Amino acid sequence: TTRELVGGKHDSEGRVEVYHEGKWGTVCDDGWDLAEAQVVCRQLKFPGVVSAVTGGTYGEGSGSIWLDDMDCKGTEKSLSSCSFKGWALTDCSHKEDAGVVCERGTDLTSDTAHFLDHSLGLSDDLGELFDRGDDCDFLITIQSPTGNRDGEGKLEVEERNICTHKLILSLYPHFNITNGSSNLSLEMSQACSPCVTSFIRYLYTRKIDVTVSSAQCLHKLASKFGVKRLMQDTGRLFTVLLPEDPSFYTQVSLYQYSVQTGDLLLQENCLQYLAWNCEALINSPAWSDLSTDFLMALLARSDLVVPDEGFLLQALEGWIIEKGDLTGTESQATLLGHIRFPMIPAEKLYDLQFTSELYRSHEKLYRVSMLRGFQFNALSFDTLRKHKSSESEEEHDYHPRIYTAEPWSVTINSTNKEPPRQDMRYDYNRRYNNYQPYYPTPEYGKSFTTPNHNSVIYQTKETNPISWSARVFKNQRECSRCISFPTASLSLQSSLRQNQTNSVHFSNRLLLTCEGRYVFHVQDFKNNMAQIPTNSSLALSYPCPEGQYDFRFVVRPEYI
Repeated sequence: TTRELVGGKHDSEGRVEVYHEGKWGTVCDDGWDLAEAQVVCRQLKFPGVVSAVTGGTYGEGSGSIWLDDMDCKGTEKSLSSCSFKGWALTDCSHKEDAGVVCERGTDLTSDTAHFLDHSLGLSDDLGELFDRGDDCDFLITIQSPTGNRDGEGKLEVEERNICTHKLILSLYPHFNITNGSSNLSLEMSQACSPCVTSFIRYLYTRKIDVTVSSAQCLHKLASKFGVKRLMQDTGRLFTVLLPEDPSFYTQVSLYQYSVQTGDLLLQENCLQYLAWNCEALINSPAWSDLSTDFLMALLARSDLVVPDEGFLLQALEGWIIEKGDLTGTESQATLLGHIRFPMIPAEKLYDLQFTSELYRSHEKLYRVSMLRGFQFNALSFDTLRKHKSSESEEEHDYHPRIYTAEPWSVTINSTNKEPPRQDMRYDYNRRYNNYQPYYPTPEYGKSFTTPNHNSVIYQTKETNPISWSARVFKNQRECSRCISFPTASLSLQSSLRQNQTNSVHFSNRLLLTCEGRYVFHVQDFKNNMAQIPTNSSLALSYPCPEGQYDFRFVVRPEYI
């Protein structure tokens, strides 16, 4: 990636532009601070940084927003070496393009250095050097089984050689090139053998064409030889594979592979997809085959999309019962400890002692956990927190996951217009009905009501229910202030009392479901609005045909 500053009065300030995949793009100002600005100024050869500039101060860029949620230490050589969401994974608009002001050198003399960069053609030159094999001094031998056996019954092995340059390979310590070494043998599967040549050529050029079929082979090679950036970027391509298998065996297998290779990014991509599609995973044949370690990692997440916490507990109990003695009592207790009992309604908590098949074998754990749940429903959060630190292991129990059961969510279809006067209401006795509207809603809109909070202490006639308006805007006529389309809006229609606003805030989520089959994107709302990524503009978390998805609005009340 290359950087330049655009739109400033001097060459030392401006909007940060990033060159990636042959195109210029910008950086979102979410997480943009002095550490990130320091990296930019250093790479552009300025002596230091003055400030990190946010909010599109230097005008709006165009094209992709390549980087978002940057997290740099300030010592990195480039922005792409910092932590970030992933190339073009963003929920920002160009109004949030980041900029910098760098220090300018003031002591100009006749010896002042002027930076010239002619490195653009170096990659192609090195690629031609590899193709010609001129003066190569290091031989890589690829050995791969053909699948056939010789007369003695031994597997036949095919060999081929790649002539390389020791100087290039020495840049990668995992090749373990020494002064006296002149060759290296690699054992590769027949499927991956053809990828080795393009992988070695990448070491010269830092360029490569990756397909879905070659991604895993290249990922293995990059992992084996410590080529971190190639490993990360090919790992991102696995997201194309994740939605393809409704049995979930492929997704679980990819997660296990990511653990074996130590690819943390691929682990997160797999876990995130499985968390967003947790209900389908639970109902799939792969659920009973999941490992204890995998479940530990999954249950620790707050972005699990499930109908409610009771559904998750029931699924976990079923998994434990099916495993039987294969899962030790201690492991069972650890898994059950990840269930957020305070998120289960009080009446369902009470029923557990009669309905749970694991209650007797883990009675102490259930009693302690159920007590926390009853306390959550009977006491204010200030009282609960009075004797616990914010770092308490129980703290996460008081935070919701993404619960989709009624009345907490509503769905709007992207292709079929909703009746223009539909109003879903939640009454105090938890009955759900369709009423005649109190006010009209747009063609792509619904009104619905929820409790103020899932704790019983807030579910009184004075505080409940509260009304919401969910809308999807398709064009400028429907929303003049929207930057792109479609844009979703979830706004509170009720006024809250001060004691409510001081205690509770709403961390709502928008779920995009592809063709009714899988959740492929989850994002929060900024000022009640969510700009929907599209395949042609902002990158989606996982692929889905444009326009073939549903919008699910989820209300998530949290204690402050």
